[in-house]
Amino acid sequence: MILRFMALPDIISQFNGAVLDMFPPSGMYSLARNCFVFEEGSSSGISPSGQQTELTIFPEMMGNRKLHIGTLLGEICSQILEFWLIQRLESPIGNEYLNASLLPVLPLLTDMPPSLDSKDTLPPLPSHNSHPEISKSALSKVTPVMKRNSSLGVPTVRKRLSAIGAASSHGRLFKVMADFFLLAGRIEDALIWYTEAVQLLKSPLDSIWNASALEGMATIPILDSWSAGHGLQTSTSTGREPWSDIADKLIQATAIYFKVPPSDVENYQFLSYLYCSCVLRHTSLLFAIWSAKGWGPLAFTTMLQPGPTPYLPPTLSHNESTTWANLERLSSMSGIPRTSISSLLAQTHGSWLLHLGPRERVGVLEAIASTYSCLGYRRKESYILREVLGCILDLIVCGRQEDAHTNMRSFGNKGNVGIRLNESSDGNDSILRLLKHVCKVLGVNLDAIQIMEDKSDPRSHSEADDDSDVYREPFGWPELQIGVVRESVAVAEALPDFLAVAQYALSSLKTLQEFLEAGDQYHLYSTAARAMQIARRRGIMKAVEYWSGRPVVSIALAPLPFIRLPIEKPMSALKPRSSDSNAILKGGTDPFLYNPRRINATQGKPLIVRNEALEFIVIIQNPYVFDLELQSLSLNTSGVPFESNPTSLVVPARSYHRVILSGKALAIGSLVIRGCVVQAPGGVPREFVIPLATEEEEERLTHKRSAALCEAGRFKYSGLDNFPWERKNKSRNSGSGSSRSSKTMLFLECKVIPEQPLLRIRRTTVTHGALMLYDGEMSSIRITFENISPLPIDFVRLAFDDSTITPAQQALAEGELSVFETYETEYALIHRPVFSWIKNDSVAIAPGRKVTLTINCFGKVGCTEGTIHASYSYIHRNPDDDGEEASVFHTRQISYPLMVTVYRMLESHGMDILPYPSYPMSTDNVAQSNSNLFVEDNGAWCLFSLDITNTYGTPFEVSIERVQEDVPWGEILVNVPPGSTSRLVIPLKKFLLSDDHTSRPIPTLSDRQFVVDKTKLSDAEQKMQRELFWYREELFKSLRCQWREAGGTRYGNLSLRQQRLTLTMLETIRTERAGIQMSFVRSGDSTEPIEHRAGKYHPPCSELVYVRIKVTNLTSKSVL
Repeated sequence: MILRFMALPDIISQFNGAVLDMFPPSGMYSLARNCFVFEEGSSSGISPSGQQTELTIFPEMMGNRKLHIGTLLGEICSQILEFWLIQRLESPIGNEYLNASLLPVLPLLTDMPPSLDSKDTLPPLPSHNSHPEISKSALSKVTPVMKRNSSLGVPTVRKRLSAIGAASSHGRLFKVMADFFLLAGRIEDALIWYTEAVQLLKSPLDSIWNASALEGMATIPILDSWSAGHGLQTSTSTGREPWSDIADKLIQATAIYFKVPPSDVENYQFLSYLYCSCVLRHTSLLFAIWSAKGWGPLAFTTMLQPGPTPYLPPTLSHNESTTWANLERLSSMSGIPRTSISSLLAQTHGSWLLHLGPRERVGVLEAIASTYSCLGYRRKESYILREVLGCILDLIVCGRQEDAHTNMRSFGNKGNVGIRLNESSDGNDSILRLLKHVCKVLGVNLDAIQIMEDKSDPRSHSEADDDSDVYREPFGWPELQIGVVRESVAVAEALPDFLAVAQYALSSLKTLQEFLEAGDQYHLYSTAARAMQIARRRGIMKAVEYWSGRPVVSIALAPLPFIRLPIEKPMSALKPRSSDSNAILKGGTDPFLYNPRRINATQGKPLIVRNEALEFIVIIQNPYVFDLELQSLSLNTSGVPFESNPTSLVVPARSYHRVILSGKALAIGSLVIRGCVVQAPGGVPREFVIPLATEEEEERLTHKRSAALCEAGRFKYSGLDNFPWERKNKSRNSGSGSSRSSKTMLFLECKVIPEQPLLRIRRTTVTHGALMLYDGEMSSIRITFENISPLPIDFVRLAFDDSTITPAQQALAEGELSVFETYETEYALIHRPVFSWIKNDSVAIAPGRKVTLTINCFGKVGCTEGTIHASYSYIHRNPDDDGEEASVFHTRQISYPLMVTVYRMLESHGMDILPYPSYPMSTDNVAQSNSNLFVEDNGAWCLFSLDITNTYGTPFEVSIERVQEDVPWGEILVNVPPGSTSRLVIPLKKFLLSDDHTSRPIPTLSDRQFVVDKTKLSDAEQKMQRELFWYREELFKSLRCQWREAGGTRYGNLSLRQQRLTLTMLETIRTERAGIQMSFVRSGDSTEPIEHRAGKYHPPCSELVYVRIKVTNLTSKSVL
């Protein structure tokens, strides 16, 4: 006891009170007590007041106090031999009390009747002679003859005082005397008294005393061997017994204890304790010899090592002491197998333990568990330790009930106020350590969830490489593990340690989730939640880490709204281009037209705008049967500062939950999304790192899963060395972790760009977003844009898309069209777009201002929808403020979709080219004729005719204009009523193309080097096809066909591209290489012309005339 600053009388009284609590006066053992007082300082001189025989003071100047205390133990034993028990046992009445029952209890001296004759007392024991007279005559001289009434028999309980005094055997007395001699170190005297006691204790009533004497006799050879080996000179015995003889005596004693039938229920506890002690003594003998590699000084040291803690020999105190090889080596060298020691030790377990008191049961179980642990039987040790915990828990509950009654008497009724009597938690911590050890042996890792400081950094315990998605091989017996988990939670609740309750419950949920039933999962989760709430209310500053495995499955940047999506463009895109035809034919009408496929293929990092809200899609999983509550879920980023608010949520049971986390970047640069920080209610926040799902990462995870499946069932370690967490740590230390760290982990990375302006469509001239046109109609719409951002816009570019572009591009990409069809398709894409505008690079929109742009529309049959895209940006900004690179700029795009309906009201067909008629006309008729149809030279002209059918319900005026070079302008106008067909005829002057012109291949409007002709024509056919193509193109250049709504304002063009040119038409429109003109002239020198009327000559009758033929070369070359 540690008692400071107290007076000596108070120390003595408190010492006596503490001893009486531990050893009551009615106990079965006689107690020799002494109080040792130690001075702590040289100034504190303690002087005993009066004569205090039970008080021993150790002054400060005394050096080796342990040595002096050891010398006082002999004095204590001498007190027992000289004064207390000997005074009681030497008298006949004391001997009768000793033989009164199976396990007698001697009364106090005041309760014993006084002796009638003082001479009846036994003579005092000799102090020097160790050989008593054991003959019958000697016994008669020492003790008077006392007859025992055989009719009374041996009572099962304490004898009545009327029965005291009858003659009794001295075997028990000799056995007690031998015990005290053995305690005093007088080994030879003890052996003699034990020998005499064994001879006298043959009665079945004295079987317990006989077995105890055999135990004492088995102890003496060990002391002899120990003293001889260590040079101890207090004993003169030189005899040594082999350990086999000692084991035989202990086996005999154990058998005697086992066969003794208890005569009273009160003796069950003592018989059980004696039996268990004997078995443990035999076990310790074999264990000492086994662990010391045989009989020798090391075995004696192991058996007789003083001190409160057990002694482990060097063979079991090194790091590899519990390996199978070391344990088997000890068995082979000592000749004692481990199984024999374990079998012997198993005799103590069973019904014997049920009759022991709580403290005795704990002591016996601790000894059994310690021996099993040293033998390497870890599972047996854990089984025994579970019973130890049960006993300790019973003591705790009983002690609290007793303390509750005491506190109620001492403090009265305090309501709901709790009174803590002990501030130390060492006892609880030791029980919890023992509990963790038991669970660890059974394959349950209660430390899977750690207890940490509440304000710890989440990155200090981030989960970068969790194996929750990797195959985990089961270990242990699930039913047994679930049972021990329930016990662990119950023990932690009974202590109580609320953090431990939460830790054990959550660790079990994490490691045994696939084996726990729904009810067990609910119970563990609710218990952990309740324990953490209580711990928080009590002001505990520690908490448990996040426990539910890896909740975050994936993180992705939510797609930005289309109007806010920034697009990175090079500065070279601002340079003027010669033509946009190539972009149209390859898949885009303009470089500023947004194409998501092209953006994903060319742009690596997604673009985000500074100080604009972002949204990230986080997928959370809950594999449990209960709703998982998360107190906080936030993004963990690096790079530029990122502002984000955490959110709380409840994940439904056994489901994947989609969560939207928002925030905004505060600076320009690179923003890296490392993962998420998750915090459960009452827990510590934890970072979960989410690498980018690249091909390397997927390959790594696949390899890890396949390696785990391949290694399943292959054990490099046996037994308890095969713990899952131990194998995981060994695999990480062996190099798998280093290989992972050597590879750079890739995360979701975003590029933060400067603030961008924002544009919206304020108004349009289109009603309900629908546009209705006639085929070939030319119209226009106006769109008003408004700048709703604080930044100006100095760049606006329009791009268009419609439903006719994609099919045409697909047909061109397939390459199945002929050369002629390819040209027509490309011509329709380039020269007949649905939407167009006059580019204006000077468009600027100030903050809060509006601008109106005009878009031209063309009615194309087959178009059902279209989109107008407006790309805009703020390019000419100060680069010092934003730090933006000069080689790129960023645009945003706003789109306006339109529904387009094109009505086909006029159909052109029946195109034909006819020779110009040469019939006679009078001068008056010529003057009255239509000037558009009259030509002077009939042979140089031809007639172009076209049939127009009106399929609509409105009349239209259709006109064809002649726009040939060096030819007078001409026009034919016809009103086509609904449902009727009209023919338009207009003279065309013939023309002739050179051979170089007609021999050119049919061109392509794209950058293709050649187009493979699928028809496989001959050379002559190809030549003819080229002539037809070039003459057709020249014909369409000479004509312009238009229409106008009768009485209306709508107008448009009528396309002739659907018409085909035949060989007959070609021969008609093509000018001959030579022209022949025939005429009649008079003969001789007469110059009077022959009469010519209406295209006919009228020469005079019977007059000789000449026929003049004039040949004209109509080509540009000489003709033979």
